[in-house]
Amino acid sequence: CMLFFFFKQKTAYEIAQRLVGSEMCIRDRYQRRVHGIQGNMLLDLVIAAADTQSQAGAQAFFGFFGVTSALVFANLGSAYGTAKSGIGISSVGICKPEVIMKSLVPVVMAGILGIYGLIMSVIIIQKIGDGVNYNYQKAFSHMSAGLCCGLSSLAAGYAIGVAGDAGVRANARQSQVFVGMILILIFGEAIGLYGLIVSIILAQQQSANPRTHLENTLFIKKKKKKKKK
Repeated sequence: CMLFFFFKQKTAYEIAQRLVGSEMCIRDRYQRRVHGIQGNMLLDLVIAAADTQSQAGAQAFFGFFGVTSALVFANLGSAYGTAKSGIGISSVGICKPEVIMKSLVPVVMAGILGIYGLIMSVIIIQKIGDGVNYNYQKAFSHMSAGLCCGLSSLAAGYAIGVAGDAGVRANARQSQVFVGMILILIFGEAIGLYGLIVSIILAQQQSANPRTHLENTLFIKKKKKKKKK
């Protein structure tokens, strides 16, 4: 009898629980629709705000990567050009010390490449600022600007170093080579200058969409809701 009573009570409880659950679903269906809309909007705001904070860090990463690229690659080109030309100047200075001042031209022109990277880095840092309204278009533009300036200066530094080393050694033997060496170095320097000009243009690009990531997220969600209706 006790087993039958226990089984009967358990079955009745399970059936009653199912019935109550079904009644609650039917009864509260309308209330869930009303409160669900408000809850979804609040949830969208929270998710979009959290997503905005994470996206802001990602966007700033690309901008600061452009700063690093401009300065590091430009300094690499400047260092290589200075070191390579300095080797030739040191070798020539032993035999003909009177041509050392004329031989310093490649070193000066290689040093200017580092200034290109410094200028571009400062410009990009000022454009990034505190990261407010900094979107992916600006971030990619600044990254490409830094790469243009840095890699162009790196190529120019390599050209100046190789041409400067050979030109200094040739100038020590034949003074008429000096004018030709200067022209070669000028056109090698122009490679870095081209990259600087394009980088400045890229850094001045304005975003076509001034909305923040939060505003874009909410705008897209509103459009999706309108399409469903």
